[in-house]
Amino acid sequence: MAALTSKIRTATLALLACAILCRPAPAQTEAPDTSTAPIGKPLPDIVAMMHDVEANQRKAEAVEKDYIYHSVETEQELDSHGHVKKTIVTESDHFWVNGVPVRRVVKKNGKDLSPDEIAKENERIDKLTAKANEHREKLDNQGKETDPRGNEEVTVSRLLELGSFTHARRVQLSGRDTIAVDFTGDPKAKTRNRTEDVIRDMVGTAWIDEQDHVLTRVEGHFVKDFKVGGGLLVSVQKDTRFSMQQTKVNGEVWLPARLNAQGAIHALLFFGLNGSGQIVNSDYRKFRASSTILPGVTRVESPEAPNSPGPPP
Repeated sequence: MAALTSKIRTATLALLACAILCRPAPAQTEAPDTSTAPIGKPLPDIVAMMHDVEANQRKAEAVEKDYIYHSVETEQELDSHGHVKKTIVTESDHFWVNGVPVRRVVKKNGKDLSPDEIAKENERIDKLTAKANEHREKLDNQGKETDPRGNEEVTVSRLLELGSFTHARRVQLSGRDTIAVDFTGDPKAKTRNRTEDVIRDMVGTAWIDEQDHVLTRVEGHFVKDFKVGGGLLVSVQKDTRFSMQQTKVNGEVWLPARLNAQGAIHALLFFGLNGSGQIVNSDYRKFRASSTILPGVTRVESPEAPNSPGPPP
């Protein structure tokens, strides 16, 4: 799920690519308030604004590296009759190590990790950061843009070739002027990789904070069944949906606040979802780390509790 948080934010931006990596549980969503939106104020140029969002995300990563936050992930697995047969709760801390955002599990179903599990988790993080930096360096040498995890990025320019942003409107979200815009993938667009295949087959809505030009909320869903390798590599069921919301922390950076998803997703042996799940983030703090062993942290101003976005209608 950490991969989901990173991808949703750095790829748009790629509103939508991260659904494959998302686990997550629908919650009641509070619709953005349009009653107090300024009347007569011209809307910004949407394409230019989306390019600003992309640039601001890159700038924000330098600030994000000084933060750590806690995450509670709840997954509910359904049986063939649609009844909950298993609930898994995982608690973790999210932070950056050697230029790579990571997730360190600290509890599973309410139980702290054993010393052996902690050692394995730290070893996993060390390997993950090394592999991400190696992969990023390789793609950088090929002239390809990458995110901090070393994945090839889908830029705004490329998004505009895979679909279109339409129906821009100004709304109020958490008391801030926000521009909402719909994204519709073009099923006829030529794609270059699996991430682009995902985006092409999705529709969704993005909310951009008008003052900061930052992506604050995303909702999307698949319009048809999506399969890679005949379903052996990746399989996503039609109408699988997700949402993500960010919150402004300490007056300087927007960080993930909540993610939700519902549907059926399977990706090789690495990930599977048949039901719903939810990630709720909290306890945002400042810190500095150069290894997987964390030093002391400093608490920061707690953000207001965000609205709880559920799956889009």
